[in-house]
Amino acid sequence: MGACNTIFGYGCFAMFTLLLTPLLSYGYVLASLLANLVSITFAFFGYKWFVFRTKGNYLKEWIRCVGVYGSSMILSAAALPFVVGVIRHQTSYDRSAPYIAGAIVLVFSVLFSFLGHRHISFADGNQSPQSAR
Repeated sequence: MGACNTIFGYGCFAMFTLLLTPLLSYGYVLASLLANLVSITFAFFGYKWFVFRTKGNYLKEWIRCVGVYGSSMILSAAALPFVVGVIRHQTSYDRSAPYIAGAIVLVFSVLFSFLGHRHISFADGNQSPQSAR
């Protein structure tokens, strides 16, 4: 499920970057935010039904999921201009820099999001930290 979410999310990012880059100087930042918003619903149901297999609590888990993704989304959007700048400065990949930076930032975002979902979004409030392992 994680690979599917990652591919879907990066695909959304690439599509929005392609559409927005000709229109905005930092179109890839807006693309990141939009891609995250679109992919939250996709990922939420995938995690809920196939990874963590929780029952009920849709609204409660959705709110926590948005909280986890929101944190990751803000951190990713803030990191992108820096990473794009480094790639453009260190390589000759000027036009590809937003896509490469998006992939690099995505690695950290995936790890951050998974841990957040495991411990916040889909955490079973009835389990102690020891029994959750």
